[in-house]
Amino acid sequence: MGRRAFLSGLALLTVPLAAEAQPAAKVYRIGFLETGKLRPHAWAAFRERLRELGYVEGQTVAFETRWADGQVDRLPGMAAELLRLKVDVLVTAGSAAARVAKTTTTSIPIVMATGGDPVGLGLVDSLARPGGNVTGMTTLTREMSGKRLELFREALPRVSRMGMLWHRGSSIDALTSRATEQAARTLGIPLKLHDVDGPLDFDRALRAIVAERIGAVLVATSPMFLGHRRLLADLAVKHRVPTMFAVREYVEAGGLMSYGRSDTDMFQRAAGFVDKILKGAKPGDLPIEQPQKFELVINLKTTKALGLTIPPSLLLRADQVIE
Repeated sequence: MGRRAFLSGLALLTVPLAAEAQPAAKVYRIGFLETGKLRPHAWAAFRERLRELGYVEGQTVAFETRWADGQVDRLPGMAAELLRLKVDVLVTAGSAAARVAKTTTTSIPIVMATGGDPVGLGLVDSLARPGGNVTGMTTLTREMSGKRLELFREALPRVSRMGMLWHRGSSIDALTSRATEQAARTLGIPLKLHDVDGPLDFDRALRAIVAERIGAVLVATSPMFLGHRRLLADLAVKHRVPTMFAVREYVEAGGLMSYGRSDTDMFQRAAGFVDKILKGAKPGDLPIEQPQKFELVINLKTTKALGLTIPPSLLLRADQVIE
């Protein structure tokens, strides 16, 4: 065999061996744990942001998604299942999901896409330096109480007394209700709290609210309400009680109005946390961030059903008007 033929044959043998020696690219596994219903638009924004950061689904990143549909007792099993799948990062939506995730693992990084008052809930040491394995976004649930009251009063200037529904079994609702009471005192708005244990209490609570001549009701942020939002919205219209919520899903289900963070923005920014962690950052060193974008959503169909007229100036400021 000539020298050239020998070298050519050797090259054919070594090229496949060299290719086989290349280590396979790591596929990072991201777990999603959602307290309420899956929010397709928000999770799509999360995935899109990861694509922009260079992650390719099926090649460098894979997703495992679990949602409890407002049934908080399902979360521990779902969290344990995600850990058995050996996720590299666990992304949570809702305070209940974050608390369960924190209870389930102290080693896997946890990124909150949404969640209220992580300091008050004992999830982190501080917003600036969380410590431990939790970081991400906080929804400023308590801090937004005053703004919702102001907008609600602007929408319903003739209403003199307001109420608030909160879930007795929700620790975040306990914090939010106290913050709303304080904001109401500051604004000079008479406010009466009504607690419920579950959806079977909705009708009873709304009847009491009507009997007490309370003209409008804010609803706290427990996942229980989110899981039964259509029932709550329908009963509120039946009893002719205007409602204010923290997220748009309630208004899409028939509630009157909502004011709160933009989920799209929150989930996109959560993807940035995941990217930093996968590149070696420790979650406890990443300061927790607050919302930068907020949205006001008003349901005109519900407005008409309640016989109300929303001031045109407020409708013009709304980010979305559902007709």
